[in-house]
Amino acid sequence: MTASSTRRTTAARTRLAAVGAIAVAGTLILTGCGDQTDKGSDSGSETSSASAPLASKLPADIKKAGVIKVGSDIAYPPVEYMQSGKAIGIDPDIADALGKQLGVKFEFQNGKFAQLIVGLQSKRFNVIMSAMNDTKDRQNGIDSDTGKKIGNGIDFVDYFTAGTSILVQKGNPKGIKTLDDLCGKVVALQQGTTSEGIAKAQSKKCTKDGKKAINLQTFDTDPEALLRLKQGASVADLNDFPVAAYNAKTSGGGKDFEVVGEQIEAGPYGIGVSKENTQLRDALQAAVNAIIKNGEYQKIMEKWNVVDGAVTEAKINGGS
Repeated sequence: MTASSTRRTTAARTRLAAVGAIAVAGTLILTGCGDQTDKGSDSGSETSSASAPLASKLPADIKKAGVIKVGSDIAYPPVEYMQSGKAIGIDPDIADALGKQLGVKFEFQNGKFAQLIVGLQSKRFNVIMSAMNDTKDRQNGIDSDTGKKIGNGIDFVDYFTAGTSILVQKGNPKGIKTLDDLCGKVVALQQGTTSEGIAKAQSKKCTKDGKKAINLQTFDTDPEALLRLKQGASVADLNDFPVAAYNAKTSGGGKDFEVVGEQIEAGPYGIGVSKENTQLRDALQAAVNAIIKNGEYQKIMEKWNVVDGAVTEAKINGGS
């Protein structure tokens, strides 16, 4: 939203082409957004099992309940954000399309990004859809910062590709062009994301090259980081490309931010599923492939202007 993780690498969004942020942030405080409670937001998938071609692939308990609970940091436009009390964006639209195939509703529950995997493993929800990058560390339950085992890991059904971008103030007053230009400067971003991992790795490179380390400031939500950037308290924020592009286009009517440089470490977004729930994982893979085949997926990509991040098939654990 980056192979190591994009927006979101828990060791930290490796979490497309676009802060309704600060603009939206004022009202919904995007990325970790709104209130950090577990208010469920129905994404709108209300198709009955009888008309759903892939309903039989679901685990019996989910098919009976008619609901897939989705953990998400609903403050990351255009991937997912709140509008009039409802989760909207790329992920909710994809969830709606999957719901038609599976005959269930996808209900989005808002939470902090860094806590989503824990919530999945404790069964607070069935899946994660939150511009989360599929990485080997997440698959294996490894803390990317320490290299230590922190859990059983999770499986991913890959459905999109994005890299990390550098977002700066409009006009780029500090002359930031690459990661090397961040050495010795203040960078604000959301914690628990792939962007944080990229920034930490770059900071180590800075000191190795005889330069000052990055003064990294992390926040629970991306809107907080964006506000620091808007105020000039930091020189940059790192975000998934679609999110960065979206914020550059919409915040302050396009007068607050701009994207500089090339995408960094492009990699897949994945729907996170517990390793114990392989039947649900495989049902989701079949559903993603079905909406790619029937054209619904392409319509969503075009709606949100993120065609460049589209995939041609849903892979399981395709991240590196």
